Amino acid sequence: MLDSTDFKILEILQKYGRMQWKEVGKYVHMSGQAVKNRIQSMENLGIIEGYTVKVNLEKMGNKMEAFVMVFMKSTDHIGFRRFLKANASVLEACRISGEGCYILKVQVESYQHLNQFLDELLIWANYKVNITIERVI
Repeated sequence: MLDSTDFKILEILQKYGRMQWKEVGKYVHMSGQAVKNRIQSMENLGIIEGYTVKVNLEKMGNKMEAFVMVFMKSTDHIGFRRFLKANASVLEACRISGEGCYILKVQVESYQHLNQFLDELLIWANYKVNITIERVI
């Protein structure tokens, strides 16, 4: 069972993933070793599944972000998921309920690249596209 200290540690790790255990400990009034033990326990329980790096793709040349609502044409979800995983433009993909089958977060360099991605997507599905005009958070 997680307690309020565990939740605080998770919150800190989500914001500052590279923070050392000793530094995390200052926020939760624990030693670095105690924080390490709690983190390892949460890893062993599968609560913490892994660590990641957040990359600013815009600074790497990708200027456009779009959300694509996917309406599957077939039942080959395994093949479709392979297509998504192989495509570097797809940042996130979630299977959803309600309207559509999946929602994709896509980041590309230009309208031309977005159009190319959408043409490839048509093999698997129809879609609706919303383009991000400003990130507010």
